[in-house]
Amino acid sequence: MSRPNDVKRVTVVGAGVAGLVTAMECAARGAEVEILERSEVLGAQACSWLAGGMLAPWCERESAEIEVERRGELALAWWPRHVRETVQRGTLVVAPVRDGSEIARFARRTKAHVPVDVSGIATLEPDLAGRFHQGLFFPREAHLDPRQALQVLAGRLADLGVTIRFRVEAEPHALDADAVIDCRGFAARAELPDLRGVRGEAIVVHAPGVTLSRPVRFLHPRFPLYIVPRADHRFMIGATMIESEHRGPPTLRSTMELIAAAFSLHPAFGEAEILELEAGLRPAFPDNLPRLTVVGRVISLNGLFRHGFLLSPALAQEAADRILPVRTAQQGIPA
Repeated sequence: MSRPNDVKRVTVVGAGVAGLVTAMECAARGAEVEILERSEVLGAQACSWLAGGMLAPWCERESAEIEVERRGELALAWWPRHVRETVQRGTLVVAPVRDGSEIARFARRTKAHVPVDVSGIATLEPDLAGRFHQGLFFPREAHLDPRQALQVLAGRLADLGVTIRFRVEAEPHALDADAVIDCRGFAARAELPDLRGVRGEAIVVHAPGVTLSRPVRFLHPRFPLYIVPRADHRFMIGATMIESEHRGPPTLRSTMELIAAAFSLHPAFGEAEILELEAGLRPAFPDNLPRLTVVGRVISLNGLFRHGFLLSPALAQEAADRILPVRTAQQGIPA
């Protein structure tokens, strides 16, 4: 069957979160989309497979530019529309009693939060009752399970007729398509010489003795961390940002720091079973902000740093705007 002359062929290179979200946006606008992925299975070489999955534009503003907050707000509508399993219960930020000044500092650098005291913390997270005297609650933020989200997106793309071809090493500028969107992350470094890798390390544990309903950011004075709840009392513990492009497994130091900080948050983490110890490289530019680079038919979408799930919807829409008219007043595919 021939395709209509006004339907554009778009090839997306890379099936991480940026690639899948961009494919959804292009398909929503009527393009014929194909995804090329060098790995054998979904997520095998994608740093998004190891992400925390926090949709926290205001918390991230504590250490990021206003552009991250502005673009990130879009994710709070985009992900629930496409992945129904997205959880919107906010983010809780706490600190040890002796480090109450850290809460004040965090509050000054962010917005869209409300202060909570001992009783407020206990109401939000009963397992933390009595452990912290003050905190901040960001009620509009959300989180998701990255691996589940990628699988859901892949399934929805298949329903739309979008094919993911695995084990394909593609050179974007050599591909035959009306437009090519390069979402290879750190693998695109040869074309983006100022791209660097920032090492991130994380632990996934099973802690039956702990129940949390939302991500908790713990402003530990030496080892700040976040803990993101997943199904069946599994938790992702992370926060390391190491200026290194070493691809080896997590170091003993980082592992000890994350475990010690988690134990400080709640002693029951001391009895948790370690399910995974993982490390990956986040692609980042010198300013730690994402970038769209256009060369001929190729649009490079890269540099999402630690904000892959947060910023992919905005960057994907910006990329789609370059090559495709908006099909309807409401962008995206209805749930």
